[in-house]
Amino acid sequence: MAALRAPRKRPVAEDAPARSWHDRRMIRVTPTIALDERELHEDFIRASGPGGQNVNKVATAVQLRFDIDASPALDPAVRARLKRLGGRRVTSEGVIVITAGRFRTRERNRADALERLIDLIRRAAAPPRPRRATKPSRSQRAARREAKARRARLKSLRRSRPAEE
Repeated sequence: MAALRAPRKRPVAEDAPARSWHDRRMIRVTPTIALDERELHEDFIRASGPGGQNVNKVATAVQLRFDIDASPALDPAVRARLKRLGGRRVTSEGVIVITAGRFRTRERNRADALERLIDLIRRAAAPPRPRRATKPSRSQRAARREAKARRARLKSLRRSRPAEE
């Protein structure tokens, strides 16, 4: 019978920090925005849809939670646009919840949820194009007045006239 061995420990310098900021896994969203992996919280839930007998036994769907207000990677303008784009998926506490259960495996659902979050943040990061005020052209104004006159004539024909005696 083989003797059980204790797992090997990697040697660590005495003065080295437990984990420095550059050891963390950062998720690159845009050239200026990178999310720390620890900002995301995943819960696995049972999914509906494909999965055969596994669908009732294994929690393969993913609920990805991201706290918009607590994230240092987002500036205030991006936060506001992200909350607006998130719609119903944003809770009253400012946490965006993305549920992914399209696929049969946890890994694919996790990747799908993360990709959807990244896409949402990318859309929020793009500043909206400013609206340029425009006026309708002369021909457009004339066409509108002509359409109104035509409609008025049509409605006047529908009016009942008092019977002449």
